[in-house]
Amino acid sequence: MKPTSTDLPDIADRADLVKLVDAFYARVRADKELGHVFDEVAKVHWESHLPKLYDFWDTVLFRAGSFRGNLIGAHSRLAALTDMSRPLFDRWLELFRETVRQRFAGERADHIVRCAEDMANVIHSKVHAIPDPCLDPERLTPEQRSRYAAYRRDQSDAG
Repeated sequence: MKPTSTDLPDIADRADLVKLVDAFYARVRADKELGHVFDEVAKVHWESHLPKLYDFWDTVLFRAGSFRGNLIGAHSRLAALTDMSRPLFDRWLELFRETVRQRFAGERADHIVRCAEDMANVIHSKVHAIPDPCLDPERLTPEQRSRYAAYRRDQSDAG
């Protein structure tokens, strides 16, 4: 029987993030649309790259402050070598959402999915020089639009 979201735990700690990241990138590497980008184009050295990904998500979710890296630069270099179109980002997000939902449910699980959606929009917009800090408005979820509108209001109130 397939677990329901109420049967699943929330993401509790770095150990859960390691399990999530490992499962997610195993799926990415096996994916016909994404696998070649990581393994053949970027030639990711997984033994050194996975700990960076753990640090990234640990910093995002638990404010660990352990991530050091340049997401935009790394992805921008790939744009000259391979397809970095919106459908590729959407596929990455689809696999991320599915991987999270298969393993976790709760506030942190929801938050990490929202962060991944925001991150995909940021990286895609920067790689393709889409102007406007709200990024690719066509791809924002209603929740992202609401967060962005609140951010813009706060910025105008502060200015």
